[in-house]
Amino acid sequence: MTRGRNVPERLSAARGWLRRVRRPLGLPTRGKTASGRLRRADQFLSLAYPFTLRNLRAPIVDLGFGASPTTTLESLEVLRVLNPSVRLIGVEIDPDRVRAALPFAQEGLEFRLGGFNLPLGEGETAGVIRAMNVLRQYPEQEYGRSLGLLGSYLAPGGILLEGTSDPPGNMMALNLYVRGSGYLLHDGLALIANLRHPFSPRQFQAILPKNLIHHLEPGSPLDAFFGAWSVCWQRAMQTEVRDRRRLFAEAAGHLHEEHGYHLSPRPSFLRRGILLLHSVPGEALAPLVLARVR
Repeated sequence: MTRGRNVPERLSAARGWLRRVRRPLGLPTRGKTASGRLRRADQFLSLAYPFTLRNLRAPIVDLGFGASPTTTLESLEVLRVLNPSVRLIGVEIDPDRVRAALPFAQEGLEFRLGGFNLPLGEGETAGVIRAMNVLRQYPEQEYGRSLGLLGSYLAPGGILLEGTSDPPGNMMALNLYVRGSGYLLHDGLALIANLRHPFSPRQFQAILPKNLIHHLEPGSPLDAFFGAWSVCWQRAMQTEVRDRRRLFAEAAGHLHEEHGYHLSPRPSFLRRGILLLHSVPGEALAPLVLARVR
């Protein structure tokens, strides 16, 4: 939004722009959201890419913010701690949801109608794209194409965070991608649990991203991974330690040392219930060539 405009002027400009936007690509999500649902995604982004966020000049795009812009507003508050000048664009494919969000626009926050063909201006790119609980509703064969299209809007070195959470946000699984030179590179899979609640590794199976959720058949590499993690977790639980943060870190250590899974040992991740895998079991995640958007 233009600096210095008052709220009525901003709303009028946004509604005029809404009428002129090109047809968005994609389908509406169910739109369900709740306060705090994506808090762990914001926390992870801040921990994993602090330098990128502190120096971000391009806007962050929150694709598919839902029937209410609650989580977008919460993200802005969290990310402004690292970068007070951060700009956030909430994007929705449902015009009614965009209209309902427009009164919440403010300096550094706007809402636009759009889909996978992001509604960015001429020459405008995104520093970060967040697409949470969006791609799970599409056929698996469309996953790579959708990612390639989104990635084509990223600035060099930009980050794409895509994944799924349970309704309250106590568990989430995030695919991380970084824009390289002509490629969208997989940067890891983050499995995040709220350790204040009872936890089991196999609970993540229900919320895996679209590229993984259909590859959990018995004996598969993904099934073997969750089996190994479950064994490590149960062994840690049988000790006298009662602090789940320490148990989570101990189980992660066994998973790496005894089963060879490549994961981040960062204490700042593990004590927050974040298991960051640098390679995804059973997946040949070759670089995805970016689609050119004309």
